[in-house]
Amino acid sequence: MHKKTLELLTIPPAIRLEFWQDTLQKNRISLLVISVMIFGMELFNIARVLFWSASGLRSANNRIYFTMYCALLLGAALYLLLQYRLQKASHHMQWAVQAGAVAFFLLWHVSLNAYDLSRNPAAGTYTFITAIAGLAMFIQMPAAFGAAYFGLGYALFMLLSAAALDMGTVINLTMTTIVALAISFTRCRHAVIELSQRRKISQINTQLQQLLQKDPLTGLLNKKATENCISCALASVTQADPLAMFMMDLDDFKSINDRYGHPCGDHVLMETARKLRLVFPDAMCVGRIGGDEFAVLLHCAADGKALKRQGHQFIQALSEIRWLEQRLDVSCSVGILRIGLPGVGYERLYAETDRVLYDAKRCGKGCCRFREFII
Repeated sequence: MHKKTLELLTIPPAIRLEFWQDTLQKNRISLLVISVMIFGMELFNIARVLFWSASGLRSANNRIYFTMYCALLLGAALYLLLQYRLQKASHHMQWAVQAGAVAFFLLWHVSLNAYDLSRNPAAGTYTFITAIAGLAMFIQMPAAFGAAYFGLGYALFMLLSAAALDMGTVINLTMTTIVALAISFTRCRHAVIELSQRRKISQINTQLQQLLQKDPLTGLLNKKATENCISCALASVTQADPLAMFMMDLDDFKSINDRYGHPCGDHVLMETARKLRLVFPDAMCVGRIGGDEFAVLLHCAADGKALKRQGHQFIQALSEIRWLEQRLDVSCSVGILRIGLPGVGYERLYAETDRVLYDAKRCGKGCCRFREFII
């Protein structure tokens, strides 16, 4: 029970950053509206004291009200100034400004209502009730802050005004404060649930997007995703930062399916994908672009001989594939094209690399050919 209660009152670490961003944004709008309302009401109240009151500032009572109206006006102005100046500050700093503004506004309303009651016990507690209701409905905050604000606000008001309140009013104020606190807790909890659900939906969408880019059998990029990856890389290719594209085509793959069955063929394709990841761990992308055809794109600082050695390393790795403890003698042809020229699109690169692969296949099984891209 204690653990569940703590879960209800705390912000999960996974969404803590999102919660504070959401809280700051919502409170920024609420406090802006509140500040604008304060400017309108307090300017009117100041004018009322100065120009429409018979005694003006000559009476002590009017001077007290005038001072309180000016204090609230200046507090709202200071909040707006700090909020504007600290737009790019840390979340902690922005929340400190918002929390300070909320505390000041609540304290001001408690003080004003307490002063009204000290002058006239029949003045009512509407100002205090309005303050805690507004706090519950318009300000989002973690449960701990809510408990502190409502608890201290209630305690201070009771301390200042208890002599002017009858038991029925005290009970009503207590119940109202508890309800307002419950509303604040509930609002916080709803925000946590909403953000958690939004995060889960985002994760699911990311996983779905990744699945759409993956070949279901091998787990490599599918043809479209491979094309997109290579196209993006080609946009920044230069002579100082060249690329190398490998194209691999399994030799006589149909005969493997015919002799050992399609489960064996699928096993060979999956093992080919695994070998590609082992031989090319730093590849920009590794994809399956056809039934038994694969492509690899590398950042290339190596020369042709080094690239061919890597191609032969992959061919050797394929020859070790087994099925039911039986060596299959899998082989492939490899075409390698090194490009350091900007302005070449994927289709052109694919066509040129395919020509190099065709040259390798004409030389027999397990052959690797390399060429520099020349326009």
